[in-house]
Amino acid sequence: MNLYPFKFQPILKERLWGGTKLKEVLGKPIESEITGESWELSAVEGDISTVANGPLAGTSLQQIIDQDPEGLLGKDVFERFGKDFPILIKFIDAKQDLSIQLHPNDELAKKRHNSFGKTEMWYVMDADPGANLIVGFNKDVTKEEYSKSLENDTLLDLLNYEQVKEGDTFFINTGKIHAIGAGVLLAEIQQTSDITYRVFDFNRRDKNGNLRELHTDLALDAMDYAKKDDFKVGYDTQKDAVNTMVDCPYFKTNFMNLDKDLSLDVANRSSFTILMCVGGSAEVITEAGSVKIQKGETVLVPANSTNISIQTDSVKLLEVTV
Repeated sequence: MNLYPFKFQPILKERLWGGTKLKEVLGKPIESEITGESWELSAVEGDISTVANGPLAGTSLQQIIDQDPEGLLGKDVFERFGKDFPILIKFIDAKQDLSIQLHPNDELAKKRHNSFGKTEMWYVMDADPGANLIVGFNKDVTKEEYSKSLENDTLLDLLNYEQVKEGDTFFINTGKIHAIGAGVLLAEIQQTSDITYRVFDFNRRDKNGNLRELHTDLALDAMDYAKKDDFKVGYDTQKDAVNTMVDCPYFKTNFMNLDKDLSLDVANRSSFTILMCVGGSAEVITEAGSVKIQKGETVLVPANSTNISIQTDSVKLLEVTV
């Protein structure tokens, strides 16, 4: 099988809190006024990505993995995860505040849901003036204090708010209470998991007039109640270089702001490479083929590639590996 750089059909998700920026800013083919998510690269059951370019157009990501797991995933990734693609890539548009939520760790997720946990990171692509994120508590709280705040409808008083702008980056480890605020458009990189414990939803109702399900009891033992300043990611923005952003057990992400061509020697990289375009445009070339990428698009470069050439005069990329 000829494994070339792949683009995939976006999987578009309507959400109560979604808007139209995925179309207006990123050019996604949305028809709804409440589209909140574009899943760019997914192996979540029921939402498996389909190739959009080249000879394998129409083939699912899982079919490619099944036919050549080491070629696509890389030897180390295959040994660790088998044929399960370990990363889920999204763009998210929050016209309204998302629900306040958290995600379980691997151990709890495996025990309760037979799933990976959900460690994730956010890169802010666009933010309305004054837009913010909720990340963690603003003080150490006890389980009892937290539970009482839910009863008294005072949870918001315990939360930490972070005003954001383009380029701000956050690492959300499991157990951390969080929410994306209204007016934020971001790129999300996460473990392959769709397990979310929703704890507060501003008492909103869906289109049928129903309150959305909360996961109050499940969240109690999954939550980190300590105040921690471990979420804001500081990173270099050196031009025409590979700048480290996040290096955790589940994924590694680098930032590239290029005004000229760059060649990456990946012959010894035993992992696939994901390139998310968060600004500008480029052509991504390997020995097996090439593909153009622009803001709001994502390319998966198979692990058996030995060199990735990025040809551009202006592009901003997030590079993700395992």
